[in-house]
Amino acid sequence: MVGTSTELFDFIAAELERFVETEGDDFHLPEGRHRELGFTFSFPVGEDVVAELSSAMERQGLDMKVTALVNDTVGTLAGGIYADNDVVAAVILGTGTNAAYVEHVDAIPKWKGPLPRSGNMVINMEWGNFKSDKLPRSDYDIALDFESLNPGEQMYEKMISGMYLGEVVRRILLRLAHDASLFGDVVPSKLEKLFVLRTPDMSAMHHDTSHDLKHLGAKLKDILGVADTSMEARYITLHVCDKVAERGARLAAAGIYGILKKLGRDRAPSGGCPKQRTVVAIDGGLYEHYKKFSSRVEATLAELLGEAAASSVVVKMANDGSGIGAALLAASHSQYNVVE
Repeated sequence: MVGTSTELFDFIAAELERFVETEGDDFHLPEGRHRELGFTFSFPVGEDVVAELSSAMERQGLDMKVTALVNDTVGTLAGGIYADNDVVAAVILGTGTNAAYVEHVDAIPKWKGPLPRSGNMVINMEWGNFKSDKLPRSDYDIALDFESLNPGEQMYEKMISGMYLGEVVRRILLRLAHDASLFGDVVPSKLEKLFVLRTPDMSAMHHDTSHDLKHLGAKLKDILGVADTSMEARYITLHVCDKVAERGARLAAAGIYGILKKLGRDRAPSGGCPKQRTVVAIDGGLYEHYKKFSSRVEATLAELLGEAAASSVVVKMANDGSGIGAALLAASHSQYNVVE
């Protein structure tokens, strides 16, 4: 998180070397072949990440070549389709958010290159940067965006992803502390600090089922330094967490529904047509660990689809889908080269 790119890629190369050492003496590469590596990397670092990793592997003395570079969404899509042929889209709901889906090339007017033999192409949507006057942005969203490192960008992401949900809650609680003395006569100084309330903390408070919300109160004490919170303050905090999570989940579900609608998978089959199974693979810590968030994503998607169409749509958790997908793409490339 704080090191240089050289330190990062040297660390990855060292871990790869440790992995290779576990293969033992029985593994031998065919003459003239390299070990082929699938690499999933999601964030820009201002450098060619394949070149950086390749240089680090050379410094480590590794005879290995990167043959597939994908972001986490495309990797999750590849891994998802390998496990289930009915997967049509992959969605990341974690610290950030993105989506990818399979589209027929006839629907891609910008494509000018040679057509893939399958007739299909993966679309990496980068949907976190979606912006529209239809998005229901509040004063809290506008202020968060203005004070962020990338104002005017990633508007959709700032409303639904794990990086920002806790910060939206913090801003609402700060307003209530100032205007309604939510935590007493003095506004907790820690509540003024940007991103002091993380989404995992928000999730922990939201999932408190104790009759007096004692776990939520303990979290507020740990995070904000408020020793004693009233029952009213705890229930208001719980309500804020609930509403922010619900909004984010419903917006995320709307994005998934948009993909299914684009693909014509948003309606029940007409009379006589066979039922078509549709699977969406989802990866990311927000979806995996924030159960009230993920359950509302699924409930909202079912609501948007309607009962008949929803019965043929499946949402599946794809644990480490991006890493598995990148490995599968590298393996596919290796096999393709052998055939060629």
